[in-house]
Amino acid sequence: MCNRYELASNQQEIDDAVDLIEDDLGNMEPLIEVYPDRTAPVVRNIGGGRQLTRLTWGMPTPVEYLKSSDAPDTGVTNIRNTASPWWRKWLGVEHRCVVPATSFSEYAQTPDPMTRRKPLCWFALDQSRPLFFFAGIWTRWEGIRGSKRTPRPGAHELFAFLTTEANDVVRPFHPKAMPVILTSRKEVGTWLTAGWREARALQRPLPSDLLEIVERPAARAA
Repeated sequence: MCNRYELASNQQEIDDAVDLIEDDLGNMEPLIEVYPDRTAPVVRNIGGGRQLTRLTWGMPTPVEYLKSSDAPDTGVTNIRNTASPWWRKWLGVEHRCVVPATSFSEYAQTPDPMTRRKPLCWFALDQSRPLFFFAGIWTRWEGIRGSKRTPRPGAHELFAFLTTEANDVVRPFHPKAMPVILTSRKEVGTWLTAGWREARALQRPLPSDLLEIVERPAARAA
């Protein structure tokens, strides 16, 4: 599933889309490449409105999947089963967030015959890669992040985004799932403020005519 995405936008564009009351990022890089267990810009609800801040990608892993209680938790980046009791406790408005992005990646199903690696393909709303948002959740968490070599114990603020069944554009690359993508102010507002019965209706594939492949590996000559 999607474990790398990019944000090639700016704070003003994000503010225009979500009406921030607080921005604590400082100066945002013009292009952010986001990988699991790295920090990234996220919009979340605070007391009087919406805040743009930086959280770490990867929600706490269900305890039954951890190798041991003292092992670092690398986190869960993509969440599909919102009926699970583990995720249900973070589905209220106070834990919902939206994650700004301009493109996301999936690996092709067939490895490159030369490198033996699956090539990476990129998806966006169109070739200009306009801003959109993933529907996400976040939490504060105490524990060990990172790896055994570079553990990061302490307090962390974490996020992940929801997934759903793949649409016709993504399915040839990842047959089982794609991120939940929000493309309008109304959808963002619903996700951040509505009751769960209404908000969960947004966990659906983006219509295929609203998504394009914007970058794919060049075919190798025989």
